[in-house]
Amino acid sequence: MTQSNYDVVFGIDISSKSSSVCIMVRAKEFNSFTITNDLIGFNTLLDQLQCYAKPVVVFEATGVYSLPLQSFLDRHDYDYVRLNPLKAKKIMDNNLRHLKTDKLDAKHLAQLQFNSPQRLSPKQDYRYHEMQNASRFYEELTDDLVKYKNRLHRALQSTFPQIEQLTSSHSGDVYWQIVNLFPHAKFVLNSTYEQITAQLIKIKGIGYTRANALACSLQIIAKRTCYYDDCDSITVELVKYCIERLRNTEQRRKHILEYIREIAPSPRDIQLYSTIPGIADTTALRIYAELGDLRRFNNPNQIDAFVGIDPGRSQSGDVDKHLSITKHGNAIARKILYRTIGQMETVKSTQPCHITDYYDHKKQLSEARSYKKAAIASMHKLIRTIYALIINDQPYDYHKALRNQR
Repeated sequence: MTQSNYDVVFGIDISSKSSSVCIMVRAKEFNSFTITNDLIGFNTLLDQLQCYAKPVVVFEATGVYSLPLQSFLDRHDYDYVRLNPLKAKKIMDNNLRHLKTDKLDAKHLAQLQFNSPQRLSPKQDYRYHEMQNASRFYEELTDDLVKYKNRLHRALQSTFPQIEQLTSSHSGDVYWQIVNLFPHAKFVLNSTYEQITAQLIKIKGIGYTRANALACSLQIIAKRTCYYDDCDSITVELVKYCIERLRNTEQRRKHILEYIREIAPSPRDIQLYSTIPGIADTTALRIYAELGDLRRFNNPNQIDAFVGIDPGRSQSGDVDKHLSITKHGNAIARKILYRTIGQMETVKSTQPCHITDYYDHKKQLSEARSYKKAAIASMHKLIRTIYALIINDQPYDYHKALRNQR
């Protein structure tokens, strides 16, 4: 049954505590009512759904508020269309929606499926949903990591600013442990060379030779340091607090990646992603977690729409304009794919890829063309590539990709 063959459509406008439901039969309003967003309300909805042979439910993906309804429909095996709110608003506004109430929005959602039939939302193994949850958790932790790095940097400016010159990177577990030992320049100045070396050598990853070199460097920069807060200041405690949070956050991020790998329904997909130059293990896991099973899509264009990089369009009379990308889809997946293009560029000298060739070609066509436009065009090609790898169950091959280019 295609999406246009449904005779009964339930339009549901979801709010935080309750939802308005409109039942339409053959494009005519039959009944409307309100339910609470709990098991009592959903069972009331189920009683109505069971009155019809093959109904379809249409609702907007309103963040966390729509998830209980979606889960309920999945458990009872009902077809549904989960619409992006921006897309739903655009379609309904184009159909001259002048009034906006919860009851009318439910009716408009139901009418939409008769007037502009939408594809049913595909149902996946719950593990894909769990992987996406893990990916979102990872994203939140990454934001926390940036926050505490910035906070640590500000605190060190008052206690030991020169310690940031000790290593080329101001992050990583080894660096954080060194700063935790010496959060203030006086901690170095009040210790002997032997004492400093003895503390450093206890850090995993630092051998005897490196410990001696770091001890020498610490003494040199500590003597040059002009600090604002003394070693008994609360700022020293802030430095140690930031380091504790950074180490814990980084450890949790590693745990999440392992969790994604552990529950992955198809580890083979992760391996195939990793064969593309520039896509390391972490990126492969994140892409897989956000995009899910690509086999549920009929073609790469549907993935473009899912990610939100499908081009918008404005048509009026004789004017037909192609607009910028819609941004209606998965924003996290879009961000990951966008960063992936940059990662691929950094390794292109040693790991050639037809996608970076395409990106460079796009940049050369016009000096005024921005990185963003060229990167988005390359994202389209990346999506087509990963879709082909998954569908054909084949690893990436540069020469084969060149031959298959259109």
